[in-house]
Amino acid sequence: MNPQAKLIFISSLLLGTTIVISSNHWITAWAGLEINTLAILPLISKSHHPRAIEAATKYFLTQATASALLLFSSMTNAWHTGQWDITQMTHPTSCLILTSALAMKLGLVPFHFWFPEVLQGSPLITGLLLSTAMKLPPITLLYMTAQSLNPTVLTGMAILSAALGGWMGLNQTQVRKILAFSSISHLGWMAIVLVYNPKLTLLNFYLYTLMTAAIFLTLNSTNTTKLSTLMTSWTKAPALSAMLMLTLLSLAGLPPLTGFLPKWLIIQELTKQEMTPAATIIALLSLLGLFFYLRLAYCATITLPPHSTNHMKQWHTNKPIPSSIAILTVLSTTLLPLSPMISPTI
Repeated sequence: MNPQAKLIFISSLLLGTTIVISSNHWITAWAGLEINTLAILPLISKSHHPRAIEAATKYFLTQATASALLLFSSMTNAWHTGQWDITQMTHPTSCLILTSALAMKLGLVPFHFWFPEVLQGSPLITGLLLSTAMKLPPITLLYMTAQSLNPTVLTGMAILSAALGGWMGLNQTQVRKILAFSSISHLGWMAIVLVYNPKLTLLNFYLYTLMTAAIFLTLNSTNTTKLSTLMTSWTKAPALSAMLMLTLLSLAGLPPLTGFLPKWLIIQELTKQEMTPAATIIALLSLLGLFFYLRLAYCATITLPPHSTNHMKQWHTNKPIPSSIAILTVLSTTLLPLSPMISPTI
């Protein structure tokens, strides 16, 4: 892709996200979301492969539908209350339509079908943007309207997302699809606590972004998209593969790694809100996710020769590990001791 074009698309993504985050009015938020959608489409379809074109088309159709629903919910609210302010979303029907629209934007169950397909058709770096940066504007809107949303609907969606995200990721062989289902189950954790403690949702999102960025950049540097190639990538960069294993286990939420922190705080908050059954169910459902993270970690690091793959081993490269991956990996594995500093502020 032309560097100038790429610069324009990345600048538009930043602009769209900034507009959504800083807006008070529903129309400006909607405009920011539209700029974001239009800016990411060329980045998805830049390879001109039929699967990439299909992914871009699916992404465009779902995001356009979600934007229309968002506009409809804000207009319905304005019709009933005379308010266009984002924080003044008070009409119950508008809140329900808004929840559906933002769930579709994010890929929450039952509006999740597009996400694994789109991620599978995108390059790894675009996949990283779709899993992290493109989720920030809808999560910001959920954060701003949290007090108006229906807790029962969100809890139901959250538990279904954690269940389906874990369950459907079990038999995948494509790494991008596994990461897509991982993203869906993490969104479940963010949604379940949104009404009770929105700051916790944001904390979970930030830490999820850290860990996912580390994984995507590692996979991109070893050029890995399937489990079979992941099995032989350890010969190329052994240190990177070892750190990938730790980052995957952190994403699974195992102590004493960073990923345990948001899960621990969310379960604590749900117990405070007397939602112990929901906390128990979502904690058990995270075991499904743990299985496929362990599978990825096993393929990345623990499978040593002699093993049964028929692939040629890759050349060992003495290329230094990029500093961005090193920093992200360290943050993805060592932030748990900061929890005493974070807990009082949440």
